Amino acid sequence: MSLYLNSLLVLFLLGLAILAIRTRRLFTSVVILGAFGFVLALVWANLGAVDVSFTEAVVGAGISTVFVLAALRRVGEREVEPGASRFQAGGGVALLCLGLVLLMAKSETRTVDGHEVPRLPAIGAKDSPAARNVSPYYIEHAEEDAHTPNIVTAVLADYRGYDTMLETGVVFTAAMASILILGVGCGQGNGPPPAARDEESSS
Repeated sequence: MSLYLNSLLVLFLLGLAILAIRTRRLFTSVVILGAFGFVLALVWANLGAVDVSFTEAVVGAGISTVFVLAALRRVGEREVEPGASRFQAGGGVALLCLGLVLLMAKSETRTVDGHEVPRLPAIGAKDSPAARNVSPYYIEHAEEDAHTPNIVTAVLADYRGYDTMLETGVVFTAAMASILILGVGCGQGNGPPPAARDEESSS
């Protein structure tokens, strides 16, 4: 049941991505991307990654959509003529090759303790390298290494410290870009958006 649901959600995500790319109205594209983030949050929740699902729902489907819509109000909604490019075609071919490689890795088998197991372990498999090596180390040594009884805090702030720092930098950069685009605190919020000024000057 979970496999069929994941397959259906992935197909839905693919359809939303194609619609977001092909549409010529920026407002419609942003709304579709918001729906894409919401469906992706459902995928993460169905895979058991509740924390990632919550983050995707809040950031991907919520805050990001609001920020981009606010930015469109400032810069104006301009239609862009779609045009094929070599970069787009190359990106599509690269994604197709990556998908084929993952399918081949999933179908191949390897020998572990005399048993044939898939090259890529199943989701949540107890015999996966992460479950057999990484997770037990965190559980047994978190308090000793990070000096905190909270394993989650030890993983986020110690074992994954650089990752958390870079994620914080990404959020900070996005916030600064939103402030610059929206003109918050720069004395530019009282005038009409650029699109309106262009229409007034042309008339």
